[in-house]
Amino acid sequence: MKVILLQDVKSIGKKGELKEVSDGYGRNFLLPRKLAKEANAQAMNELKNAEAAKEYKIKTETDQARKNAEALTGRAVKIYAKAGQGGKLFGSVTAKEIAEEIGKQYGVEVDKRKVVLDNDIKSYGTFSFEVKFYNGISATMSVVVCQE
Repeated sequence: MKVILLQDVKSIGKKGELKEVSDGYGRNFLLPRKLAKEANAQAMNELKNAEAAKEYKIKTETDQARKNAEALTGRAVKIYAKAGQGGKLFGSVTAKEIAEEIGKQYGVEVDKRKVVLDNDIKSYGTFSFEVKFYNGISATMSVVVCQE
């Protein structure tokens, strides 16, 4: 009997996969527990449509990530901060602040978790960082911390 898994099933497969199982296992265990549904024509069509939609979503996300990476690579973000004596900042420049400034200055929305800093920024100067947009797609930028 062919079934489409609705959830991950140990030793069978992952959610959304089409699997061949014995009739008894399918009817007596998988179907009553709503772990799988029988692979009829309608279910197969739904599976194909879901896979196509997933591929389309991945393609559009990667295209947008490439476009954003090209737009931001090599650019600099200017951030103003207050400091005490010796040029040491009150606090530090965080990934959240950098992500907000990228949005303001370049119009590209970036999640703060995508900004990768080598170390904390606690003084004035220019520092490089990386923005990871998608798996394998990133942009190297710099942040210029200026006196307010």
